[in-house]
Amino acid sequence: MLMLRTMSWISLRLGRRAGRAILHLIAGYFLLFARNSKAGSRDYLRRILKRPVRWTDIYRHFFWFASTIHDRIYLLNQRFDLFEIDVHGEELMQESIAEGQGLFLIGAHIGSFEVIRALGRRHAGLRVAMAMYEENARKINRMLAAINPAATQDMIALGRIDSMLKINAHLDQGTLVGMLADRTLGDDITHPVPLLGSLANLPLGPFRMAAILRRPVIFMVGLYLGGNRYEIHFEKLADFSSIPHGQRQTEIHRAMTRYAELLEQYCRRAPYNWFNFFNFWQTAQTIDKED
Repeated sequence: MLMLRTMSWISLRLGRRAGRAILHLIAGYFLLFARNSKAGSRDYLRRILKRPVRWTDIYRHFFWFASTIHDRIYLLNQRFDLFEIDVHGEELMQESIAEGQGLFLIGAHIGSFEVIRALGRRHAGLRVAMAMYEENARKINRMLAAINPAATQDMIALGRIDSMLKINAHLDQGTLVGMLADRTLGDDITHPVPLLGSLANLPLGPFRMAAILRRPVIFMVGLYLGGNRYEIHFEKLADFSSIPHGQRQTEIHRAMTRYAELLEQYCRRAPYNWFNFFNFWQTAQTIDKED
């Protein structure tokens, strides 16, 4: 928290260029001392770059991650004027807003989910709530308070008895509920899908929840392209509004396969944007039974 407050002070008073200069030191520190993170980065980059991974590749991976975290300082302080943000597939979200229909935005740890705040300038009625596990929500809230005490983000804690009821209530009010579906926590039930040349175990939870609540799902990603440039992409992922009887699990698996395809597509578009610095393709127990 002290480092975040210090970085926020430097960045907001001395400018983005001064703040980014410090990022090189941070990326260098992780390159020298974060062995597990380096190993995770190397494994992913080897798959996506399809060539031997150099230390400069890993450094760039760390630096781009640090850059997206740093840019949160400005995004949370409404300094959208500092960035060039191109939006693709915005009409998918506009339809939902116009109809007052809530939907799921399912993303990944790619680029920055925070850039969606920039869309609030063009859509006054846009409401987004993030669904995440309670401990992660507490960490995010502490981070937001360190960057800007006035910044608020509507969060729905997962893992509680009433979590699904709260999510459904938000959706009924026309809220877009965001979830990141490329990591498992603890004993999450998973399903294997092909991703970057191997099977990856992805959590069933986000897709099962969307299916049970019979909601449409849009894939969202905010790619960082270097400098001050971002691209926001929306893609239709699934529509669970009218699932044929007995086909829920089949439709969930189809959506997860589509999700993995989009994940790989955007990783190839911006290779240094996927921030999973651990052994992502590790073998994990998969429990997947028909509902």
